[in-house]
Amino acid sequence: MKITPCACAVALAFSASGSVLAESQEAERLPTITVRSDKPVETIRSTSDSALLLTEQPGYATAAGGGVSALPVLNGFAADRLKIRLDGMEVTAACGNQMNAPMSYMPPSQVGYTRVIAGITPVSIGGDSIGGTIELSSPVPQFADEPGKLLSKGGFSVSARSVNSEVSASVNATVASQNLSVGYVGSKSRAESYTAGNGEKVLSSLYESNNHALTMAARGDGQQIVLKVGQQYIPYQGFPNEYMDMTGNRSTFANLGYDRRFDWGKLYAKLYWQRTEHEMGFFTAERTGTMPMDTRGRDMGYTVRGDINLGQDAAGVLRLGNEYHSFRLNDYWPPVAGSMMMGPRTYININDGTRDRFALFAEWEQKLDARWTTLLGVRDEWVKTDAGNVQSYGTGMMNMTDSAAAAAFNGRDHAKTDNNIDLTALARFEADAGKSFEFGYARKTRSPNLYERYTWGRGTMAMTMTNWFGDGNGYVGNIDLKPEVANTISGTADWHSEESDSGERRWFFKVTPYFSYVQNYIDADVIGSFHPYNVSAATGALLQFANHDARLYGINASWKWPLLRSSGLGDIAFTGKAGITRGQRVDGGNLYHMMPFNVLGALEQKWGPWSNRAELNYVARKTLVDANRLEPVTASYTVVNLKSSYRFNQSITVSAGVSNLFNRNYADPLGGAYLSGLASTKTGSLQALPGYGRSLDVGLNVSF
Repeated sequence: MKITPCACAVALAFSASGSVLAESQEAERLPTITVRSDKPVETIRSTSDSALLLTEQPGYATAAGGGVSALPVLNGFAADRLKIRLDGMEVTAACGNQMNAPMSYMPPSQVGYTRVIAGITPVSIGGDSIGGTIELSSPVPQFADEPGKLLSKGGFSVSARSVNSEVSASVNATVASQNLSVGYVGSKSRAESYTAGNGEKVLSSLYESNNHALTMAARGDGQQIVLKVGQQYIPYQGFPNEYMDMTGNRSTFANLGYDRRFDWGKLYAKLYWQRTEHEMGFFTAERTGTMPMDTRGRDMGYTVRGDINLGQDAAGVLRLGNEYHSFRLNDYWPPVAGSMMMGPRTYININDGTRDRFALFAEWEQKLDARWTTLLGVRDEWVKTDAGNVQSYGTGMMNMTDSAAAAAFNGRDHAKTDNNIDLTALARFEADAGKSFEFGYARKTRSPNLYERYTWGRGTMAMTMTNWFGDGNGYVGNIDLKPEVANTISGTADWHSEESDSGERRWFFKVTPYFSYVQNYIDADVIGSFHPYNVSAATGALLQFANHDARLYGINASWKWPLLRSSGLGDIAFTGKAGITRGQRVDGGNLYHMMPFNVLGALEQKWGPWSNRAELNYVARKTLVDANRLEPVTASYTVVNLKSSYRFNQSITVSAGVSNLFNRNYADPLGGAYLSGLASTKTGSLQALPGYGRSLDVGLNVSF
């Protein structure tokens, strides 16, 4: 899809509705300690990154990456410690920097519903993870409501942001009979490097992303089958907090789902496949160099689950299931002609890496009486990883460190097998129509990923190529890593009004404390140091992944409080969230990327066709930092955002907003190090990544 100047002009004049982006909805009623929001205000969601759709969720934050590849953080757990599912499909980041993070494969234009479950996750929807589950789901297939009738509908949206000259556009179309449905959605986003609050450009933060998906569905006699196929192509994406940029990412996927209802309950099955071709290097004058790096990844798996009704009126449900997931990875760096360091051979980082998971689970949910509901679950997961022998660029003097490391790695057995047991026990008590309480315990286990176990290079350059933390340091793997085991207790107290016919609550206040003790938490030990880009005033650490016990704890709160309801001003409410997370190694030291105390408060107005929101986001000074990773201290800041949308009719909605109204210059506490800035100046120390400056966000949404 080509973005024309005409389309840009339209985008700058109007704003798209966010109604199709992220309406939180639970697919099943589970008595989980769940972080979820009411239906969002229908204003523009000025982002091309689906990870940013969930920023209003308590306990949720994002670690900065590329423009469409931020990493989710939930109660201090990030990246692979969270289970990410896209329409029930599990996707693995096929990159040592996780530039192709799972959520980046599903753009906002394809997201219809989201679910976020923090900490205590039912075994039926979370394995091989310790911090929670995030699910992104497409809108359900639509069908004609009468025999012989043909449903045809479609629409488009365009939007823009001034802070990075971003222009995004998407189109969608559906044609369906009563039993057959075909839908398509395509989107394109392109942006330049963004500007910080001090007016300076944050180098190498530009990107372009193209996505297409086709959904075909058929239904009848209590059953439905859905096939979704698609492709993503990202020709370039800058990463200002990494040593490399993305110079290409192409993925193709197929996702087949089947549901059928029986007298005894429901059968659910899912079969999926995805192939990824990923390249890193340099593509812009904002950061130059030559170092090609290629990865090839393949995900394949299935899920089969039966929900068996128990007792009268299905007061209980027994869920029995089996899952399998297979990941294959090749990571290699072609030689650079004429380079004594990067040649003459191909550097083989991970050779035929394999990670296979096979799981069985059983889960019993029971409504004991009108007030009490319980859920008990057990999951047994077998995880096997392996990788082949490797080689360095060469055997010369400049490659001696990596050559010795390759020989040591090749001299070892690489195969590892883990048998992981997960347990979940939850209870929900409905005190009355206005109060409910949830509490529970979970034991969750995650085996190391392929990069944590099998990266082997000990040279400084090789080590800095493995780093999804954005901290400017270098990492090497550890074959002997043990699986992480998190023991989590948590509870939620929820005071609220009764739900309206639309499912919304006029008011609520929820508070959720939590505590996790993680055995064999995969952290990192310091084994050396270096000067990034050979700048003497800048210091980086060389680290090896290592197991250490850790504690993570905190408290989240969220609320909605009506302030005014009148015919002249509509409904005005005060909404928001607040939270704080702490994380320490048991043997001493703070954990990396713990979000400091933060508050997001907003005044929301719904007045006829108008939806308005004034938002204040406060983040406290971050002083509890990871000394091993040389994590920077960041100052406190407050950002004000204004958003407004107007619905002309059922077909047309326009919106406009201003992000960071007062153009506050601040450092992102989860942004890591500003490496592209240091690469440009070659002077000074390593600084924290700046946040986004003021931006005018506008767009248009049309449906027909």
